[in-house]
Amino acid sequence: MISPFRTPFAVVFQNEVRLNSKRVAPYVIAALCAGNAVLWWGWGPATGRGLAVNSDLFIGGVLSPYSFLFLPLYTALFMADPAIRDFRTGIDPLIFSKPVTRAEYLLGKFFGNFFVLACCQAAFVLTLFVLQWVPKPGVTTLDETRFLAYPKHFLVFVVVSHMFLAAVYFTVGTLARNAKIVYGLGIAFYPIYIGYQTILLSSLPWRWKLALDPLVMNRGLGNDGEAFGPHLMRRHAPELLNQIVIVYDTDLIVNRVVMILLTAICLTVVYLRFTTAERSGKAESLSVLSLSTAAEGVYYPDSLPPRLGELERPDYTIRAFLPHVALPDVARVNEGIRANVNKLLAALAVEFRLLRAERSLVVIMPLAIFLSVLEVAFYNIPADVSYSAAYATNTAKLLLLFLIGLPVFYTGEAMHRDRELRIEPCLWSTPVTNNVLLLSKFLTTLLLTCGLILAVGVAAVAIQVLRNHTPIDLLAYFRVYGLILLPGTTFVTALSVLANIVLRNKHVAYVFSIGMAVGLFYLYSNGYNHWLYNPVLYGLWSYVDLIQPATLWPILWQRAFWLASSVLCLTLAHLLFQRKTTFGRIKSSNQRAEV
Repeated sequence: MISPFRTPFAVVFQNEVRLNSKRVAPYVIAALCAGNAVLWWGWGPATGRGLAVNSDLFIGGVLSPYSFLFLPLYTALFMADPAIRDFRTGIDPLIFSKPVTRAEYLLGKFFGNFFVLACCQAAFVLTLFVLQWVPKPGVTTLDETRFLAYPKHFLVFVVVSHMFLAAVYFTVGTLARNAKIVYGLGIAFYPIYIGYQTILLSSLPWRWKLALDPLVMNRGLGNDGEAFGPHLMRRHAPELLNQIVIVYDTDLIVNRVVMILLTAICLTVVYLRFTTAERSGKAESLSVLSLSTAAEGVYYPDSLPPRLGELERPDYTIRAFLPHVALPDVARVNEGIRANVNKLLAALAVEFRLLRAERSLVVIMPLAIFLSVLEVAFYNIPADVSYSAAYATNTAKLLLLFLIGLPVFYTGEAMHRDRELRIEPCLWSTPVTNNVLLLSKFLTTLLLTCGLILAVGVAAVAIQVLRNHTPIDLLAYFRVYGLILLPGTTFVTALSVLANIVLRNKHVAYVFSIGMAVGLFYLYSNGYNHWLYNPVLYGLWSYVDLIQPATLWPILWQRAFWLASSVLCLTLAHLLFQRKTTFGRIKSSNQRAEV
């Protein structure tokens, strides 16, 4: 009897889970979902109003808005190219030469990626479950601990809704063989859904609104459509609301069954229309870049006929590739500041190409920009000194979470990518120094965060102009972003490099980084925020401190301290780097052989 875990469907399913476990996007999305839960718990509509955050009403009430806010983008990110990836990498003939049917292949791809997506989304309810035991002023918690309410409401209000949405994205991406179309659908979901609600469903009875709503945003406590929110808490006593138990009525059950049937229809369509042949199109041009030839002056002849005895000589590689140049000249070509700078630029180019191929950026970067400018775009920001100072200060505080999360996850991905792809021995055998390999990954992540800071600044200035909050003071943005954000994200990136070098495991480094960040912010929120263990100066500055000499100079010294700490982290990472054979040692052995 064949084990169910050894069937072709199970193998494809497990392979998709393993592939996603090696990507940075699931960890970033899970962290964002957990952070969203913290905001709903500590600063949501129940804060200070007596509604318990572990009551059935609160748990079920927050899941529909949570399902609408950002999860459609996350779903598009996961379901855009599970099948496209095999054709893009050219392994589709190998896969379809195995005894696997189209149904097993497509279902394994779909449910494997959707399982990982659901696990990331579940970080929201898991965080709410843990926060039952965390006391906070203004947050009410029932003495009775809730267990089953979290997974039950999560499966009904989130998983079923996004299973249908995932099936739509998977169908479009698999049949069109274009992930960008799916990303466009993920962004267009919001205007389409809002138009669907306001134009088509607004004139229908309440029962029809619920039956035809895929995200059950129209679900209420009764036929009047009264939904969870601050107005509900003002109309009813908190003691009464905390005793309400959400019951799944017939209308909601019918809606969920319809969503499952629509999911099955989408998967049937993709099964009937799917073909194992690659669609005609312009082939993607690939370029191979070698760090060993980044220095100028290296020449490669067309034919290199090695003799068997020469293969064992330590200087064969240099002499074979440069037969017309004396050995000391070859050594000078690959040494010196100019050669190392060229190699570093070549390594940066490779890292940026790999970073550009990371599809999580398509969702995370626009999301970070949107959340950072959300408050200045829709709310009135009091201008204590100037509007520019208020805009810069507000966006800097909202951007802080992403400037911590992006370096942690993308540095971990860059540091372990070569090992996971099993090209690390080949890369380490190239004649480049360790600082080129480390600095290229450090600078790539740092420049990514700098690009995010620049994009948020440009968006904030544009919003300031559109809202007629002039004049524009660009110096205010430079002060806040340059003195507060840039040194902090530099240190976080350098510390992430060191953590990945010391711990030697990407997942352990993620746990260490996230745990340390959560612990520090817990201390900061309780008043323990001294600058010696507060690299981002959380709660220790205001814009007035940046323009008064008496307070500016201490801040400058503190930022210099953290920049020096960044240099120290990179130095330690260089000393502890596992690659021991550098190009300098190879060059010395070749020179001795020539003598």
